[in-house]
Amino acid sequence: MIEKVDRVKSLIQPVNQTGQVKAAVEQQANYSDTAQRQPDKSEMEKVVRGMNDFLKPSNTHLKFEFHDELEEYYVTMVDDITHEVIREIPSKKLLDMYAAMTEYLGVLVDKKI
Repeated sequence: MIEKVDRVKSLIQPVNQTGQVKAAVEQQANYSDTAQRQPDKSEMEKVVRGMNDFLKPSNTHLKFEFHDELEEYYVTMVDDITHEVIREIPSKKLLDMYAAMTEYLGVLVDKKI
């Protein structure tokens, strides 16, 4: 009978360990809050500057462009010498097709025939 009581006592966590667990849970909650929020303009500019510094040896830079119909940004990689667009992420043509499809589906659903 005394052994059973001793086993129960060994399962109880000391107060300082409970505090550590609570601190870890709070830290995880704070991390998930920052992961879910959208970065502001200054943070994005800092990231773009860092990427452009990384791309300098290849004579290219990144440029964020706004797609008016979808109201979303896409990235273009531009050659510094020829000013030619090397790559778009996602492709502007793909975004245009997506916008046209959503507009077409909206016409079918929103308008009465």
